[in-house]
Amino acid sequence: MAIEIFRRKEQKYLISTDQYKELIFQISPYMRPDKFGIDGRYTVTSLYFDSSDHKIYFETKNKLKFRQKLRLRIYDDTDIDGTAFFEVKQKHKKVVNKRRMLLPLREAYRYLNDTTNNAVEQYESSNPQVFREIDYFRKHYQLRPEMIVSYDRHALHCTYDPNLRITFDLNLRCRNDDLLLENGSSGEHFIDPNLVVLEVKVDDSVPLWLTRILQSLNCEQRGASKFCTSLEMLRGNQLPNGIVPEPVQLSGVQNEKILIGGI
Repeated sequence: MAIEIFRRKEQKYLISTDQYKELIFQISPYMRPDKFGIDGRYTVTSLYFDSSDHKIYFETKNKLKFRQKLRLRIYDDTDIDGTAFFEVKQKHKKVVNKRRMLLPLREAYRYLNDTTNNAVEQYESSNPQVFREIDYFRKHYQLRPEMIVSYDRHALHCTYDPNLRITFDLNLRCRNDDLLLENGSSGEHFIDPNLVVLEVKVDDSVPLWLTRILQSLNCEQRGASKFCTSLEMLRGNQLPNGIVPEPVQLSGVQNEKILIGGI
């Protein structure tokens, strides 16, 4: 059974592909591949929502102490009858709360296209209570489908601490000309293909061994909002003048050649 409600802390990094390869090598004694996908590798494709005046974007961009997003997500290739995950991601400072429920992708579309305000109990889902929260959030903010964001994820779990998870997101791309998730993960790159978004996810604190490895490889904490970066690329001409784009070019990170395995 997929976890539907959880709380954790996240540290984000924007690293080069060289740093990624060496980091994988150095943390391998402590980590194992995620049980999903092939050796912990799979594709994530998410339909994000925003209001016509981009309330969600500005909450995220201005780094409000409390901010939240709504997304409908699938993994790998999923057809219209496959499983989707509808979720609200809330962030207060560095603490992330995620509430999600499972439903068939077809049923998610039926809900989004419904104009009769049916109660959420009329739809097939794994958690009606979470569905009610999603429904309230969507209607309160007047959210509508905004864009699809996709990336290839490499996920690892700690062998001795199940609450420590590390994910690497590569090949980040987005689109807003086709908002059907079942049509795949195609799109334009919104982050330099030579960069990797690294997230360290813990319940409490990052272990000392991992902190030391990150420091030795010059991995500096640096937020890179997938939501803001993709929206700025897709709808930049509709945003107010003076918006400073998210810094997502290779020149913004350490890019000296790292020898894999210290060879």
